[in-house]
Amino acid sequence: MDRSSEIAGFLRSRRARITPERAGLGQDGRARRVPGLRREEVARLAGVSTEYYTRLEQGRAGNPSPEVVAALARALRLDPAEHEHLADLLSRPASAPRAAAGPQRVRAGLHLMLQTLDHVPAFIIGRRTDVLAANRLARAVVTDFDALPVPQRNLARYYLLNPDARERVGNWAQIAAETVAMLRLEAGRHPHDRRLGDLVGELTLRSPEFTTWWNDHRVMRRTYGTKHYRHPVVGDLRFAYESFKPSGDPDQTLCVYNPEPGSATAEALKQLSAKPVPDSRPQG
Repeated sequence: MDRSSEIAGFLRSRRARITPERAGLGQDGRARRVPGLRREEVARLAGVSTEYYTRLEQGRAGNPSPEVVAALARALRLDPAEHEHLADLLSRPASAPRAAAGPQRVRAGLHLMLQTLDHVPAFIIGRRTDVLAANRLARAVVTDFDALPVPQRNLARYYLLNPDARERVGNWAQIAAETVAMLRLEAGRHPHDRRLGDLVGELTLRSPEFTTWWNDHRVMRRTYGTKHYRHPVVGDLRFAYESFKPSGDPDQTLCVYNPEPGSATAEALKQLSAKPVPDSRPQG
């Protein structure tokens, strides 16, 4: 992915969403050709020159200090994930070599944890939203990732390309758009990941909605929230989900779906637990 265009797209999209009034600048009487803040206004708020900010936005300013990045984040009202993304974009030289990251592995202790959490859906996500491991209830509620070839075990690919996902995932558009925002954050952290670039290319070609969401330059971390699924056998399932970073690999995330105790979802999970779930693990 081209570093300069990524920097420009992100900074332009962030300043376009802030009005002068919201930034505390007021109107200056000049006509505005584009929505949001001008470059000179962002520069003034961040305490840098307009020339320097322009070079930053064009990807020509080298690596700015953390203090400058923080000042830009304040000026543009960035949330923590956006601040992190901006720092990633601005700290990587355009000529950086392509990283040759090997396949991710889930250690034995985490596999054991997934088995211990057999009363709730739980799974581990890696880079590019790859599904690295999932317990039987996660495979029953979301989809049976273990039955897919390894390259297809990916949450973004499932949400955006699998027709069943649109029927099974409640608030599908919201969840799919948030997943694209998580991929955007990944792209900032791993700009030379060939497999991520291939995934983005595939989603661009095959998903009607992907390009619009991708071009929004929205970024998100996977944290916590609610999930709603429509299971073909037990009906509606509602969860509070939590995500955690296991120690040892910052690019892995443990996701756990918790039902309200005594709820219809909790009872439905008991039914699903009693049903056999195929445990096929194809090679390759």
